[in-house]
Amino acid sequence: MVLTKDELISALQREVDILLHLASKVDPSKLDYRPTPKQRSTLELLQYMVYMPPTHLRGIVAEPFDMDAWREQWESGEAAAKAMNLEEIREAISKQPGLYRKLLSSCSDSFLRSEIEIFGAKASRGSWLVGLVLCHYVAYRMQLFLYLKASGREELSTANLWMGMDADQIPAGA
Repeated sequence: MVLTKDELISALQREVDILLHLASKVDPSKLDYRPTPKQRSTLELLQYMVYMPPTHLRGIVAEPFDMDAWREQWESGEAAAKAMNLEEIREAISKQPGLYRKLLSSCSDSFLRSEIEIFGAKASRGSWLVGLVLCHYVAYRMQLFLYLKASGREELSTANLWMGMDADQIPAGA
């Protein structure tokens, strides 16, 4: 794997931090915002981020990968998340890095290099972790950022999206 386990865990932590920063910018009166009728609302997007990353990660590190167990975990996670309000969502997302440290710290490098098949495609577990967990954080935080901008948070900048901070918080010289 190109990343070490510690680097992957750190990258996932960073994504959670940025996602939580963006979630803190959500105006509760705008939770129903959706760009088009068939897209998720802001609330639904945040609820999705409660269960999607942990479910994928658990599935990838399961030995062996079990589609039925994955599906059961997905459905129970989705049901639990749909009952959450904004504060409960933030709390649930804030616990994700602890789960990632717990699950990944015991994985050996050879285990992470081992190939598994998920959704009809084969790749190493490490590749799945980057492509299905880490990259999904980046994609969905971008979507949340765009939702925030479209629903009136015009003051948000790339610092919010890529650094997880307001522009006036950027250290001098950065």
